[in-house]
Amino acid sequence: MNDIKENVIGILKKCNDPELPIDLWNLGLIYDLSIKQNSGKFDVNILMSLTTPGCTMGQYMMDDMKMKLATLKNMGKVDIELTFDPPWTPEMMTDEGKAKLGL
Repeated sequence: MNDIKENVIGILKKCNDPELPIDLWNLGLIYDLSIKQNSGKFDVNILMSLTTPGCTMGQYMMDDMKMKLATLKNMGKVDIELTFDPPWTPEMMTDEGKAKLGL
């Protein structure tokens, strides 16, 4: 199960926010990631946010994640839920993300 989680995180690190030069994982937009095995496939549930509630690129980012995750071996259903609780802040970025943005 650890390998699939690492693979999923690797894919999320390839999904970028179109308005910032950084990936969704290091930006801190992924609040929760759960993976369950179901009939030999892996179902992924993602709880994520956007940098602002008015961001018009949310659907684009969710579609990009689903498309890229579908390339993983034995990938099952991918559900992505959007939340603004708590609201995203720059402090939620990983150290790598902060470094990429020069913070």
